[in-house]
Amino acid sequence: MTPNSERKRRHGAGIGHVHLAVSDLDRAVAFYRDALALSVSGCSKTSAYLAVGDYHHHIGLIVSGSGSTGAATAASPGPCVAALRLPTRVALAQAARRLQVCGVEVVGASDHGVNEALYIADPDGHGIALSWDRPRADWPRTANGEIAVVDLPLDLDSLLACGGDAARGGRRP
Repeated sequence: MTPNSERKRRHGAGIGHVHLAVSDLDRAVAFYRDALALSVSGCSKTSAYLAVGDYHHHIGLIVSGSGSTGAATAASPGPCVAALRLPTRVALAQAARRLQVCGVEVVGASDHGVNEALYIADPDGHGIALSWDRPRADWPRTANGEIAVVDLPLDLDSLLACGGDAARGGRRP
């Protein structure tokens, strides 16, 4: 059973992929391939599909047909943030290093207690959250046992130091 199908079995829901309108397909593909280490699983003149592993695609990039920039704006439909959950803190550290190397600005970094997240924007302004979930046993709880999500600054120096040399190498998390 794949992780996605196991998650669906346990929770009854899952999200397989997201499609984003882009203004420049080559630029968008380069960003998702190089900065986020996704693999191109298919492409045409007006679309490209990228994935982690052997899944058909997690992100579909479609050239905007309206002649507009395709950039995300407050007036345009689409997700505020697409989230990519990584398996470990070391994988998030690797992603943070890759973002630095690719010159991608981290616009936010938060420790939510249940997870740690980096927030970036793709070249068309789509928000992207890269995160890893702490083990459930480590999630902060209120006195009556409810999950107590917080919004604290993430210590980027600590994150980048995570994994030592492992955080500097490797293309894939």
